[in-house]
Amino acid sequence: MQQAKAFLTTRKEEETAHVGELLGYILNQPLVIALDGELGTGKTVFVRGAAAGLGVEDQQVSSPSFVLLKIYHGRLPVYHFDFYRLSAEEDPLELGFEEYLPGGGAAFIEWAGRLPRLLPPAYLQVNIERFDDYTGEGRRIWFIPFGPVASRTVESLLGAVTWHIDGNLCKQKPRNILP
Repeated sequence: MQQAKAFLTTRKEEETAHVGELLGYILNQPLVIALDGELGTGKTVFVRGAAAGLGVEDQQVSSPSFVLLKIYHGRLPVYHFDFYRLSAEEDPLELGFEEYLPGGGAAFIEWAGRLPRLLPPAYLQVNIERFDDYTGEGRRIWFIPFGPVASRTVESLLGAVTWHIDGNLCKQKPRNILP
């Protein structure tokens, strides 16, 4: 069941990565994170930040557009999917991804909306949208939790984000959520 949704606004790529990194720090049990948004909105940047927060030392986290899945090792395994090249007609069982969703780690699925049948009943939907206003371009990162684990994760994430008086994100690691 979908819970209340919330969003954060970022103005720079580093801020989008930082929000992902905070999510990574918070994650302490398996969860599927379904990411959607137009090309270039920062889905891979968000996953790169989350992987860093989960302790992945590989700084080359990149979109698995052509291999469909990349696995990274951190505090929890990170399964990074990209469904961009797949269509709704794909048979999810033939792809063999169900063992990773959520599996024993954090499963990040870019373009999850292309194969919604693969999503478990409990997951975190993250939609990233680009916008322009009087201060320039930015991103709205929407968090839509399905289930209690995702709800607690969003609540912790929102509590961990701090802002400078000028409206920019403080990019520090909150002490209360470090593993």
